[in-house]
Amino acid sequence: MATIFSKIVAGEIPSYKVAEDENYYAFLDINPVAPGHTLVIPKREVSYIFSLEPEEYAGLWAFARKVAAALEQAVPCKRIGIAVIGLEVPHAHIHLVPLNGEGDMNFAHKTTLPAEQMEAIRSAIAAKL
Repeated sequence: MATIFSKIVAGEIPSYKVAEDENYYAFLDINPVAPGHTLVIPKREVSYIFSLEPEEYAGLWAFARKVAAALEQAVPCKRIGIAVIGLEVPHAHIHLVPLNGEGDMNFAHKTTLPAEQMEAIRSAIAAKL
């Protein structure tokens, strides 16, 4: 059965898409730990990031790096934090989180943002790519 992320890539579930190429997809987390929290995934459904083929693994990180650079320009922050947890959705993914302090990367404190704010953030990040 397809994961929620595969359904997002297929367009079956809407997302705030930030970037896409033939192999990877980046979109805003709908329950961010900070405004701008972005998920970067391979389009091919693989449960565990270390199960990716070596070239796919390297490509995912290169794609995430481009997205992180745009995110850092679009959302005021000191750094972009990175997390690979992979327990909630069985589809390899990288979390990119704008940080201003160490407490900003607390996954126990997720939030929701109004659709207008999500779209403004998405647009600002996409414009920097």
